[in-house]
Amino acid sequence: MPQLDVTTWTPQLVWLAIAFISLFLIMRYVALPRVGGVIESRKKRISDDLETAQRFKLETEKAIADYEAALAQARARGNAIAREARGKLNAETEQERAKVEAELNRKIADAEAAVALQKKKAMAEIEKMAHGLAAEIVAELAGIKPSRTTSKTALAGKPEEE
Repeated sequence: MPQLDVTTWTPQLVWLAIAFISLFLIMRYVALPRVGGVIESRKKRISDDLETAQRFKLETEKAIADYEAALAQARARGNAIAREARGKLNAETEQERAKVEAELNRKIADAEAAVALQKKKAMAEIEKMAHGLAAEIVAELAGIKPSRTTSKTALAGKPEEE
């Protein structure tokens, strides 16, 4: 084995030193700066992405707050419109109800007047029939024909003045 041969150690040590130093220098000045640059660029990119994400998060929260405020305002406006419409509708309904009620009251008064007139006519007819019937009964029972004023007085329950 050549590694164990003492006579070849010096050239092996020289070549070892040359290889080690050249690899060290290549790593120190070529490979490590590139790797370090890549690592730094990744760190910068990650921090930029985090800042962008934080900014988007704040913008999203602001947009959500604005949306909720607009939604609350729209609901309030909708409720106000509904209240106004309900009030207007109630006023119109109340006005229409008052008209209908007045019309019904007028019709009721007309009907009551018509009923009173019909009652008066019916009572007059009943009174005529009662006078005629009373006169016939008296004529049949007593054999005399009473005068109209006598039968009226008798039916009214007042004694006849002579």
